Amino acid sequence: MITDAPDALDDLARIQNKMLNRPEDIEVFAAELERTCAGLPKRINANPEEVEQGLAKLVLTLIELLRRLMERQALHRIERGTVSDAEIERLGETFMRLEERILELKVVFGLENEDLNLNLGPLGNLM
Repeated sequence: MITDAPDALDDLARIQNKMLNRPEDIEVFAAELERTCAGLPKRINANPEEVEQGLAKLVLTLIELLRRLMERQALHRIERGTVSDAEIERLGETFMRLEERILELKVVFGLENEDLNLNLGPLGNLM
């Protein structure tokens, strides 16, 4: 099997050379590149307020995702009876405070729940 690796690399190199050496493939590649570039902005908007809001959106989305995952884990532990009453109180208070703080930060950065939404594939949307 180890001796097959150089042959596979040689085959890959030959395929790449054929793809890049045929004029019609280069034209197809150039057309695809132009289509892709047409959808991109010509200039980067380096507005500090928007950068700050974008970063806040990313961080709050991750925090919200983690908060929801931790809440589910806590509920599973509670259902299994592996958490004491005092720990349940602490968990509840912690999750409430975290949710309040996220709401405050959303107001500060002008974000709505929809802004923090993630498509989690088969699990559905985060929000």
